[in-house]
Amino acid sequence: MSASERDQTMPDGHGHGHGHGHGDVVDVAAFLARFARRQAAGTTEFPGGFAVRDPAYARSWEHNQVVVDGATDPELLVDRVDALLDGLGHRMVTVLSDPLGERCAPLLTAAGYRQGAVVVMIHRGARPGAAPTVEELDLDALRPALLRQERAFWPDADEETWHHLVERRTARLRGADEVRFLAARAEDGSPAAWIDLYRDRATGIAQLEDLVTAVPHRGRGHATSVLTTALHRAADARLVFLLADADDWPRQWYARRGFETAGRMHVFTRQS
Repeated sequence: MSASERDQTMPDGHGHGHGHGHGDVVDVAAFLARFARRQAAGTTEFPGGFAVRDPAYARSWEHNQVVVDGATDPELLVDRVDALLDGLGHRMVTVLSDPLGERCAPLLTAAGYRQGAVVVMIHRGARPGAAPTVEELDLDALRPALLRQERAFWPDADEETWHHLVERRTARLRGADEVRFLAARAEDGSPAAWIDLYRDRATGIAQLEDLVTAVPHRGRGHATSVLTTALHRAADARLVFLLADADDWPRQWYARRGFETAGRMHVFTRQS
């Protein structure tokens, strides 16, 4: 499960761009802000950011959050978020600038938010070939496996929450010019591992997101198969990135597969 997946569903929780990577991190931040706006059912702008809401997936934190993508006043953020996310059972604030996230942190944590960090990892190696076991699936084909996995991730959640976490992928289809769900089949034909591929043709940027291996199929190379196939599918993109939890082991797993840490972003969460 990706770091952002956890951040977008339950209250779990990009370093600072440097060298040639800083421009890439700026481009990634613009991509993420654009994706959030495009998939949202509704947006509300404020100085330095915007809120996204989608009542169809009210339990999905990803689809009901505040995104800070420009200069904003940290002193106003707590009350602003409460007003923009009024009526929801959670609060989530994604700050796409590392320095601004650090300035916002004391005020948000004092208001009960949990601070998390995700790193932007950019693929710098040669793009690999596709794995023969991986194919593109639509949501209908992927849904049973997704539902089983969400139940495993969140055993104490209810049916409505599981439904929102699965069906929100319909909204993601709006987020970029090209949105693909790639999956490796197990021997029994069921999806064993899957990953999202989002591409913006105009900017040449691609994001890999939600790499998951179903529990019964772990340790058999399925995650590597879907990752290499997604990289192959994005071979003509000028920049391919993913987000990883700053403190979790997948960061090292991705590093061994050609991804380099280029920056950091902040995610603040709490139950409302």
